[in-house]
Amino acid sequence: MQSIQLAIWVVAGLVAVALIFDFMNGFHDAANSIATVVSTGVLKPQQAVAFAAAFNVIAYFVFHLKVAATVGKGTIDPDIVDHYVIFGALVGAIGWNIITWHYGIPSSSSHALIGGLVGAALAKSGWGSLNMDGLLKTVAFIFISPLLGFVLGSFFMLAVSWIYFRTPPSKVDRRFRRLQLISAGLYSLGHGGNDAQKTIGIIWMLLIATGYASSFADAPPLWVIGGCYLSMGLGTLFGGWRIVRTMGQKITKLKPVGGFCAESGGAITLFTASALGIPVSTTHTITGAIVGVGATQKLSAVRWGVAGNIVWAWILTIPASAVLSAAGWWFGHRFL
Repeated sequence: MQSIQLAIWVVAGLVAVALIFDFMNGFHDAANSIATVVSTGVLKPQQAVAFAAAFNVIAYFVFHLKVAATVGKGTIDPDIVDHYVIFGALVGAIGWNIITWHYGIPSSSSHALIGGLVGAALAKSGWGSLNMDGLLKTVAFIFISPLLGFVLGSFFMLAVSWIYFRTPPSKVDRRFRRLQLISAGLYSLGHGGNDAQKTIGIIWMLLIATGYASSFADAPPLWVIGGCYLSMGLGTLFGGWRIVRTMGQKITKLKPVGGFCAESGGAITLFTASALGIPVSTTHTITGAIVGVGATQKLSAVRWGVAGNIVWAWILTIPASAVLSAAGWWFGHRFL
């Protein structure tokens, strides 16, 4: 850990880059929050992003900072962190987000950040710098979160189909158009609560490493918490329409009842992960829930080719962002 405080402008610049990543996280993952509510026609796109952004920010008042603590000290050894490691991690995460956004691939900003930390840590100090317990939990939830979303989305869809078996479809549609506003709000709340904390964790790590904060035993500064939630909300407000189309239309066709079930399953998964302090992918979670809803109708209702391409993006995210971040660390250490 650095004993001498870095010039404040260096730290301020890295904080600004971290907030840009947080903005991009909201922009990139806006599809997770709004794709179902837009594709079912419950809200217009402009209404949906404002709705989701508001709940992203409200999450500030709801969730404890367990996920931020996990990112800050549960992924890599805090003692090897310096401004070069943070720079490399952010280069890797932002670079992979830009690539996947350009091609409309709903990858995970969360895992891009984890991969960024891993790549920069490996470039500096090798395998001994990794916190394997924390990383294994994160990797495990690459599979657990979409599976749980799938199971819950399927369960809710089957339960609703049974309960409303004799109800006219038009009446079901009207009822769930209203209920979907609740499920979309809860999902956006869970999205803000889990994803904004990852950037809080990396800024917190930077401030401790450079001497501008004491330790993880104390809470991060309020300006860090507020700034990250606000950046996330603003990113969601501007939205990522390329990915909205993939999430809301290409995987399976959704009606309001299906959107409600997918969002409810996804929200429960995110709330559970945040309570456990595990950084999960909102992309993985909602994709699993959407596939689960589609599969209850018939397997052919799911476009498995699109889902398969998304899974490949999930698998590649951590190693690809790690490679980019290692290159970023090398560049920063060599030229900055």
